[in-house]
Amino acid sequence: MESTRQAKISRLIQKELSEIFRQQTAKTHGVIVSVSTVRVSPDLSIAKAYLSVFPSAKAQEIIESITKNAKTIRYELAQKVRFQLRKTPELSFYLDDSLDYIEKIDSLLGDTASKPTEEAAQ
Repeated sequence: MESTRQAKISRLIQKELSEIFRQQTAKTHGVIVSVSTVRVSPDLSIAKAYLSVFPSAKAQEIIESITKNAKTIRYELAQKVRFQLRKTPELSFYLDDSLDYIEKIDSLLGDTASKPTEEAAQ
């Protein structure tokens, strides 16, 4: 069960990380990184950020790059939230592939939905 404080900090970190990634991806044309969710540990020392990357073909490469620059990103985040948080949590980044999963399910459902109508036509 997530406490109210954890939820508030999660939203704050999500908002600020989204802004950081928006500024950085403006330089790399054609790649969009969005922060899907942020989960903060009960002691507020670790934050897990789940990222969606478009196009998904470059997702693994982008996540590796972000993970290498985690300390720099944490520093930038600390500068933005220094008046709200006493200590900035350690950041770990994960690929949020839920959109790819939904797309796959939709395509499978689309395939099964079209097959019965094709059989009825014969």
